[in-house]
Amino acid sequence: MKIVICGSMSSAVQMLAAKKELLQNNHEVVLPKHTKKYAEKVLAEESSHESTKNKIEHDLIRDYFEKIKNADAVLIVNIDKKGIRNYIGGNSFLEMGFAHCLNKTIFILNDIPEMIYTDELLAMQPVILNGDLFKIQRLPAWQAEAVGWGCSADRARHYICGIS
Repeated sequence: MKIVICGSMSSAVQMLAAKKELLQNNHEVVLPKHTKKYAEKVLAEESSHESTKNKIEHDLIRDYFEKIKNADAVLIVNIDKKGIRNYIGGNSFLEMGFAHCLNKTIFILNDIPEMIYTDELLAMQPVILNGDLFKIQRLPAWQAEAVGWGCSADRARHYICGIS
């Protein structure tokens, strides 16, 4: 399966670890540009102004949309940030929206955070992995065969995670 990893650059180390584990399980993985440099602290998270300028100059939002369009699923790496447990920021939220509209499976590494847009996160029916990337391997055949993995995420979540 081709999986696009999404998340804040403050989780670059965790994104690289997720990539390694997914590759070991024979998945194809796409990471944000410069993830390794952020993980190695060669690059630091930019100020809001620098980040905006970089996104515009390099058309990063459209670039990631295309990557998501050509993938089977997205994996949101959500770790604690800004005092919020399992934080999902603006870019990851946007990328989840892209995946949802493109009928891609949305995996979230950790539970959904309590945020102002929690209802919208839930409405996209992500599969919560509870930190266990191996759950991606155990997806049922009926889901894998669905067009764009378009079967009910509630059904998959119940089957995989035991969540009602």
